[in-house]
Amino acid sequence: MTAAPDGYGRIIAPAEVRFERLLPGPIETVWAFLTDEKKRGEWLAPGPMELKVGGKVKLAFKHADLSPHQAPAPEKYKSLDSKGHESHHEITQIDPPRLLAMTWPESSEVIFELKPQGSQVLLTVTHRRLASREEMLDVSGGWHTHLDILVERANGRTPPAFWIVFGDIEQEYERRYPKD
Repeated sequence: MTAAPDGYGRIIAPAEVRFERLLPGPIETVWAFLTDEKKRGEWLAPGPMELKVGGKVKLAFKHADLSPHQAPAPEKYKSLDSKGHESHHEITQIDPPRLLAMTWPESSEVIFELKPQGSQVLLTVTHRRLASREEMLDVSGGWHTHLDILVERANGRTPPAFWIVFGDIEQEYERRYPKD
């Protein structure tokens, strides 16, 4: 399996979406972007993470902090963006440096899988047990954007502002994901 050429996630089951990104290795470097609070804070959200099954994870999301470049949030996300947002998770599976899974709010689960491919690493993110198409659209726009920022960070580049990367991604997923 290789990373999708356009970077878009895809529905793989009625309540699951999957994203793939090819990142520079070694695998331990990509693992650190998932598990090290500071490195995770460069593309997703900082916060403590107990690296064991049952371990607690706290993520402090503040999209404006992901780049020194700034752009206004869409109206739908203005309050979330200005205040930030904290979420609590629990690790459900861990096999360093290849697998990390955790609960996600609204009773879903996110699974990160790492697989070496030559000097690169394929990161596969699966978000499962999503309650509705609307939730699939919401998480897809977010994961797509966060993973694009991770690609920039992993390649040693400064990413554009989160909301610039986010752009019209939600509308594209609206088009791509079939209505019930």
